Amino acid sequence: MEADAEGRAPRRWPAVAVVLVVLSLVLFLLGRFVHVPGLDDVFGVDTRDRSGPAVLKSIQDMHRYEGAAGNYQVVVDLEKDARLLPDSIRGTRTLFVASGSVAAYVDFGGIGRGSVTVDEKRSAATLRLPHAQLAEPSVDPKRSYTVSKQRGLVDRLGDLFSDNPADEHAVHVLAADRIGAAAKESDLTLRAEKNTTSMLQGLLRALGFEQVTVTYSP
Repeated sequence: MEADAEGRAPRRWPAVAVVLVVLSLVLFLLGRFVHVPGLDDVFGVDTRDRSGPAVLKSIQDMHRYEGAAGNYQVVVDLEKDARLLPDSIRGTRTLFVASGSVAAYVDFGGIGRGSVTVDEKRSAATLRLPHAQLAEPSVDPKRSYTVSKQRGLVDRLGDLFSDNPADEHAVHVLAADRIGAAAKESDLTLRAEKNTTSMLQGLLRALGFEQVTVTYSP
């Protein structure tokens, strides 16, 4: 046993400490890859919310009327395979049930004076509005969940040293795209225009107009 510069022998860990470290590592790995009853109590994780308050970044005035909203649910089956390795070694497959919504709205921000016509008696009004549009789809995390997630050995080991293990960002993006595509294939914009027309007719008739015509154009 060699001594250091001051003639002191290097410090060695006691054998008991080495055994405890190795045993803890083995138990931890077993808990990650093999379900052993009782290990959850030993290596359980306590969750504490230490987040700071929300910070206001910007305010945007809204000049649109949301005439309809659709609620959707899609099942996303996303698989990523390595080209030269079997799935048991490298690859992931995630089965995700996503629930989300898409709003359809009519934008009033670009309406000018020429878009509203009133007759001399102020008994009839004509409004020319842009066609309804679809808002960005949103996925509700409270109503969405992962059914199963299969990972290869390399991916499991990578999660041990990752700051964001089992990242499901790609699944959420794909789910939002699928919900948006379903909204485009539906009659959501037509329903929004119909409801917007009813709202404006009721509003203007309450102001004394007897005839209210609402048209939509690009």
